[in-house]
Amino acid sequence: MTETKKVIVDGIELDVEVEIADDGKWLAVVEGKTFEIELPDSGPVVKKKRAAGGKKKKSGTVSANIPGKIVTIEVEMGQSVEEGQVILILEAMKMQNEIQAPVTGTVTAVNCEEGQSIEANVPLVVIEPVEE
Repeated sequence: MTETKKVIVDGIELDVEVEIADDGKWLAVVEGKTFEIELPDSGPVVKKKRAAGGKKKKSGTVSANIPGKIVTIEVEMGQSVEEGQVILILEAMKMQNEIQAPVTGTVTAVNCEEGQSIEANVPLVVIEPVEE
């Protein structure tokens, strides 16, 4: 696979096409001329992959990222909820937003009331996640 890189040599910016040859050496094409490059102190080039499958533990604390007014609360203490289930509706900037449960679990606290104005980042509902 050939990549084009910008390099600066002696203060001059150049577009260089770089490719790894079959023998593991680098080939660089600069202004139509091909050069073979060796990097003796470096090992083989390995592309980094994103970590797959690493699950981040989600929080069961639900808060709004913007201030608004609670229109309806769809859950109550002790109720079981599924991840993605609508737990309350928040009106912010003249729009009604469905706030969903981030985890599957049991509601352990409801810290707001219908009609209440709330500030941003204040815990509204706490869900105790089920153990997997």
